[in-house]
Amino acid sequence: MSLHAHLHVHVHVRLWRHPKPTGHEGRCMGQTDLPVDRRRAKRLAHRIRAQARRHGWPRVIHTSPLQRCAAVGRILRGWGWRHHTHPAWAELHFGDWDGRAWADIPVDQVDAWVADFSGHRRPGGESLIDLVQRLRTLPALQAPALASADPVLVVAHAGVMQALHWCATQPTGWAGACPDARQWGRAPAYMAPLAVQLPAAAPRSP
Repeated sequence: MSLHAHLHVHVHVRLWRHPKPTGHEGRCMGQTDLPVDRRRAKRLAHRIRAQARRHGWPRVIHTSPLQRCAAVGRILRGWGWRHHTHPAWAELHFGDWDGRAWADIPVDQVDAWVADFSGHRRPGGESLIDLVQRLRTLPALQAPALASADPVLVVAHAGVMQALHWCATQPTGWAGACPDARQWGRAPAYMAPLAVQLPAAAPRSP
């Protein structure tokens, strides 16, 4: 298939939010790397494997390097799957908020984020616009990588799932404006699935 043809196809992505991490209660998680209970990780791995068998999906799983996602990928790898990690699958980086208790973050800082929900960056962190642009760089979502109609299977973070769902529901796809706080919606439940269809991302110029 030519690159021109690729630019008019879509990629199907099947995502599952990672299991509930240990020690996260009341904290701004972002890219803080907390572990998950192996039993929970194995439970999600079983669900993914069962669906892949039912639908004939390839035994390939993508995750971020963070433990709460990668633990599921490692279990699947032990069952003969290919496990690919990429830093671009990571959760939104909250900068100097990352890992802190929400109760310790000044209200005026949270208000500033809500007022500029898509563009605001915490010091040392990234904005939602940055997150969307980062996801566009993922090799698994690049147009030349799409050689079949098989879905891309991902154990993902809540912010990644919400960002991809937002892009998938906008008429302009990746190029659409990012949402405000009212449009963002609630985070998916732990281990909840999500299916999205995205326009294949064209390779970006160096």
